[in-house]
Amino acid sequence: MKSQKYKNTKAFVFKLWEREVSEEKISKKENELLSQWKSRAEKNLDKIHMTESKERVLSALELYCIKPVKPTPIYQLKRYAYTAAAVVILLLSVGGILTYTTLFKPDTYTANTGNRKVYLADGSVVTLLKGAELTIDKSFPGSTRIVDLKGDAVFSVAKSKTHPFIVRADGFSTRVLGTVFKISQSGKDKSVHLYEGKVAVSSAGTEVSYLKPNQKWTNFGIAHTAAVLSLTPENKSGKQKSELVSLSFNDVSFREVAEVMQANYKIKIVYPKEMADKRITADFTGGAADDNMEALAFILGLEVHKEDHIYTLKK
Repeated sequence: MKSQKYKNTKAFVFKLWEREVSEEKISKKENELLSQWKSRAEKNLDKIHMTESKERVLSALELYCIKPVKPTPIYQLKRYAYTAAAVVILLLSVGGILTYTTLFKPDTYTANTGNRKVYLADGSVVTLLKGAELTIDKSFPGSTRIVDLKGDAVFSVAKSKTHPFIVRADGFSTRVLGTVFKISQSGKDKSVHLYEGKVAVSSAGTEVSYLKPNQKWTNFGIAHTAAVLSLTPENKSGKQKSELVSLSFNDVSFREVAEVMQANYKIKIVYPKEMADKRITADFTGGAADDNMEALAFILGLEVHKEDHIYTLKK
């Protein structure tokens, strides 16, 4: 049987090891005993022997003092893997969003409460009217200066003979090289009013219209319709008098054609009810109401009779 002294020494070593692992402070008395024990144990040992012995003792005691580590279940490993993957994806997404916002996302300007001026990189100035929104790509100005417009705005475009300026609106676009003009969009009613320079207006289903100063392009709120009006101010009232320069319809109902002509020529058109939904394709280049009504009657295969400002179409 082992002596009680041996048991006490072993207990002391265990206790000392626990203190070392738990980082508790060793008492003064324990320090004295440790010093005496160390002096006797190491008296006849060389340094190499002491290092090897210490490593063997520590290795043996480690099993008693260190709690075993439970293996992580596979489902937890998968969960950690999914979590890590999600973090990576999130970081990439955030980075991608920041990169897209900085380098690629178009700039958007909105006139929320009133008119707002936007100064473009090419020197052009856009005055957004209340409720309008202007979108500009990061590549602007580029070889072709393109912007997108919702609502109404006045454009003062910096002149450039080699870099066209194009405003893409709702269903039509305006192309210029340098000029001042206004774009209006109210529901289906679209218009471009030119103040100076020249512009070309294109709309789906119609030919390109070229404007001169004090002219206005409009579709009268009707799809596949295009008209150019000449605007001149009236001296007394200060209002603008409009006169048709050109008018075109592409597959438009006769009812809508008649409404446009009645409104612009200040006339009344009487026609057979069955003709209301007939589709009309026609181009009228200026001229008086009499000439255009004769042309319209010819397209319909009808005869026209005039009395004062009333035009009657008959079979």
